[in-house]
Amino acid sequence: MSLEELIAQADERGLAVSGVACLDRCVPLLGGDDEALRPLWGTLAGGPSDGDWGEVLQQTREKLDAAAGEAAGGGAGEAAELARGMLATAPLDRSGTALRQWADGCSAGALRIHLLLDGGGDAEVTDLTAARREGRTDGLSPLLAAELRRQTAVLELVAAHGAAALRSALEVSTEGRRVLRAAVSRRSRRDA
Repeated sequence: MSLEELIAQADERGLAVSGVACLDRCVPLLGGDDEALRPLWGTLAGGPSDGDWGEVLQQTREKLDAAAGEAAGGGAGEAAELARGMLATAPLDRSGTALRQWADGCSAGALRIHLLLDGGGDAEVTDLTAARREGRTDGLSPLLAAELRRQTAVLELVAAHGAAALRSALEVSTEGRRVLRAAVSRRSRRDA
């Protein structure tokens, strides 16, 4: 199934995990550490009404806003702006249409971030849209193709295993965060 199809068919937990996973991989752009989203991940084990999603989300926003302010230049650039937008648009209610729109927006935003960090131009945006729709990675840069595969893997894990897949989804995101952090570092050195 394509990424678009997986998002369209995901339940509320799958959508929330997908959005948090995309955001987690982009945390280096927000000045956050590897544990910045751990409390938010913790709210995903129960149903939408079981956790403190809204409260924990607000605390996470405050923490990452402070971290971005302390980071050099607040993580300047379009990629950091996209990551901040992903965090800012997360719905306080972990259900409904807003959650699906957020997860879809996080998916597109995370892919765009990886495209930007890989030095991709506007011509590749068309390829990116087709890749999300068709589920293909051929012709995409390695960084972008890997992010598309990670997003697909997270959604497939949660669809198949529910809450039991959270640890595996977190592992996929942790590896993606390391890759993104290295890409940000390379880009900073190149631009310096």
